[in-house]
Amino acid sequence: MTLSTESDQAKFLNSIEISIAGRLLGEIARVRDVEIDGRRLKAVVELGFPCASARESVIDDIRVAARNEFGVEEVEIELSTRIRRHGVQRNLQPIPGIKNLIAVASGKGGVGKSTVAANLALALAGEGASVGILDADIYGPSQTQMLGLGGKVPETEDGKMMLPLRAYGLQVMSMGALIDADEPMIWRGPMVTSALNQLATQTKWDNLDYLIVDMPPGTGDIQLTLAQQIPVSGSVIITTPQNIATLDARKGLAMFNKVNIPVFGVIENMATHVCSNCGLEEAIFGEGGADKIVKDFDTRLLGRLPLDAHIREQTDSGKPTVIADPDSAVARAFREAAWRIGAAQAAERVDHSSKFGPIVVEPAK
Repeated sequence: MTLSTESDQAKFLNSIEISIAGRLLGEIARVRDVEIDGRRLKAVVELGFPCASARESVIDDIRVAARNEFGVEEVEIELSTRIRRHGVQRNLQPIPGIKNLIAVASGKGGVGKSTVAANLALALAGEGASVGILDADIYGPSQTQMLGLGGKVPETEDGKMMLPLRAYGLQVMSMGALIDADEPMIWRGPMVTSALNQLATQTKWDNLDYLIVDMPPGTGDIQLTLAQQIPVSGSVIITTPQNIATLDARKGLAMFNKVNIPVFGVIENMATHVCSNCGLEEAIFGEGGADKIVKDFDTRLLGRLPLDAHIREQTDSGKPTVIADPDSAVARAFREAAWRIGAAQAAERVDHSSKFGPIVVEPAK
């Protein structure tokens, strides 16, 4: 007996909580088909986010719940992934070659935002997505160094569009690839916002599921340009636990809310430090700051990352932690945050505009 996705069985599957995402299956996936034959259940499920290394965990969540609910002995889950394009700000059209553009912001410098952005991009790519990273910090670009691209210059095929640089499976564009490393950017606001527009729209992005945008600190010209002129499908706020950092993170989050860009949640960086000699774990920068933001703004905690010298060393060497030490607890923490970000994007409204061609109104004859 085959049951439609409107059946009680499909509705139950949609109500199962998927542990790696912290969301219900129906929010982040489509149950395409459910079939119950005696003591056997078979379901076809299409996930909306990448989680290649956690597929068995997702299947187990569904299998255990289905067995308990329906009393079946065998549960077969056919699991696939399809990352869709999601909605952006009104009056803006998606950038060609990009399905979803996710801004990673902090509101304050010195919280490790660029390091987190690089590792999140690498984690998403490692889980099966096509990912790019745009370094929007025009005054202090760092992604080329972090990704081992120092000295590399973008090429062009037609003299108009730049080809993104490539590193560890990522497509990368940064002002750091267009200027000398020691050259200061003594530019006023209009020049900076124009540069951001050019980096975003004059790069020939190749079929990206996600473009991660490493934002500069603050809520100034670049942030406003991103909100008003560049199609953004979601945002992530990075903070450290102490009050001074969370004050600015709150402003950054409030800005995205004000311009109607979804905030997927908060990542608390440098949450704790474990002494390499004695193993003592300490909250050097305090604790509770991210939890208070989550509560006050009714958003989600996407992850907590440690203060670890290895993260700094690996990033400085041009080989971030997710690549340098993929089996480490730190890399696992980045992957867990990436799952939750991908799931949050999957839960947003889908952009259907690509299904319809342009509407042409012809004058009456």
